[in-house]
Amino acid sequence: MDRENIIFLFLLVLTFFTLQPPTASQMLVSRKRLQGEWRLLHKSIGISAMHIQLLRNNKVVIFDRTDFGRSNLSLPGGRCRYDSHDLVLHKDCSAHSVLYDIGSNTFRTLMVHTDTWCSSGAVLPNGTLVQTGGFNDGDHIIRTLAPCTGKNCDWLELPWTLIQRRWYSTDHILPDARIIVIGGRKQYNYEFYPKNSRGTSSSLSAFRLQFLRNTRDGKHENNLYPFVFLLPDGNLFIFVNTRAILLDYKKNQVVRELPSIPGDEPRNYPSTGSAVLLPLDENRPMEAEILVCGGAPRRAFGLRANGIYMIALSSCGRISVSDVHGRWKMETMPTPRVMSDMLILPNGDILIINGASRGTAGYDNACSPVTRPVIYQPNRRGHNRFSVMKASSRPRLYHSSAILMTDGRVLVGGSNPHGFYNFTGVEFPTDLSLEAFYPPFLAPEHKHLKPTVLSIDEILIYKKTFSVTFTVFRFLRLETVSVRIIAPSFTTHSFSMNQRMLVLKGVAIVAVSANIYRFTAFGPSTKEIAPPGYYLLFVVHAGIPSSGMWVKIQDISV
Repeated sequence: MDRENIIFLFLLVLTFFTLQPPTASQMLVSRKRLQGEWRLLHKSIGISAMHIQLLRNNKVVIFDRTDFGRSNLSLPGGRCRYDSHDLVLHKDCSAHSVLYDIGSNTFRTLMVHTDTWCSSGAVLPNGTLVQTGGFNDGDHIIRTLAPCTGKNCDWLELPWTLIQRRWYSTDHILPDARIIVIGGRKQYNYEFYPKNSRGTSSSLSAFRLQFLRNTRDGKHENNLYPFVFLLPDGNLFIFVNTRAILLDYKKNQVVRELPSIPGDEPRNYPSTGSAVLLPLDENRPMEAEILVCGGAPRRAFGLRANGIYMIALSSCGRISVSDVHGRWKMETMPTPRVMSDMLILPNGDILIINGASRGTAGYDNACSPVTRPVIYQPNRRGHNRFSVMKASSRPRLYHSSAILMTDGRVLVGGSNPHGFYNFTGVEFPTDLSLEAFYPPFLAPEHKHLKPTVLSIDEILIYKKTFSVTFTVFRFLRLETVSVRIIAPSFTTHSFSMNQRMLVLKGVAIVAVSANIYRFTAFGPSTKEIAPPGYYLLFVVHAGIPSSGMWVKIQDISV
């Protein structure tokens, strides 16, 4: 019996003994809620959510490309941007970036001057978003956005800061607080920002990475937006197309090449599968596992010119990179998917959301939207890990995105499968809406199990103990409680950069008073396991998480 049915029966038994027998309609509602819920937040925010990042002040920065015409949101105060390279307008007085406030469900415009098309990003330890590259006048640009609250807070753009042109590259925060920028179109190298670990600028060259050139799949370049994860040993896992390596970026050496994923079908743009580093756990021997799901067959991109939409890949590969003899273990999703996002939920499950079942990434290259999210439970037995959720009413295809919000909901937006804003006369119009997906753990039936954090140490020090005080109406058992931290992701093009979860090592849990408990745990053991910076901390009880609380992991040696 799968977990959803077990929970469903538990709720029926609980209702029988505490209240009155449920009616048929109540049982139907309970079962539907175990498939999650959807709620429309805004019919239009004026722009399409191509890129999205949660900041530590509970605001979300959202932006699309700037060179494909007017958006549906005007810049205030008569402001305009001027760009002679713009494909449509040399003078554009519309916004292409907004700042969304989770608490008030409101948004305001931001001003971005250079083209952010297919760019990348990561967050510094102080909470500032660093956003890299793009197209035309934006390809050497670094933009920063601090998590401030004033009306004048806006993008700061640093011209010609990048050494190489970065378009479709991947960013990752490192233990020494630098950001590594890897790859991009016809870029077989990587560079750092700031240029060295002391935070000073220099004219260092980019570092060559032959692996990126070797994995280019002919003219279709399936090596764009490589999947990159920082591993507990300090090396970087880099997956491109069908192959993966472990890179020592300090020595610019490939430590190990992993086996190719079975099937020989590509997973990176434009085949565009997705990948996630499964939750790390300090309470057991440290193991790093990577999950890669979906994508499109090797011929799919080329066949679109002939009007053929190939069926997407339904396979997932999972590999332990901590095991030097690790091999890919393959699993099958309930449906084929290309261009889906993969997010770590606070309880450790993986949400697979958005995308299509036919075609590839790129403009007008996909059809048959997959509107039902899927939840993958890593700790269940193989071949019984997927659960299908409730369908959204809105297709989310190319240039859609999703991120985890502070309260456990998932913010979903975007879908612009055309070269320009296109709202009429097409099967899949440009979508400017924002939705929230409510995972099953947010259903009212779980309210009695949901922890509420009362107090917390907001600064976590490596290897030092800290405490979280929480309340829960019906406490089950000590072993059902854990404390986890999640690094919010920069999501674009079906890849959530910098996303990671760490289950912290527990010390003790004690009852403080009626329904109030204090959990003591250790901060992360190393900067490689959890780089310094801001994380969302969740208390999870019986599989039901609290709302997230912001904490800062700090290295006192700095």
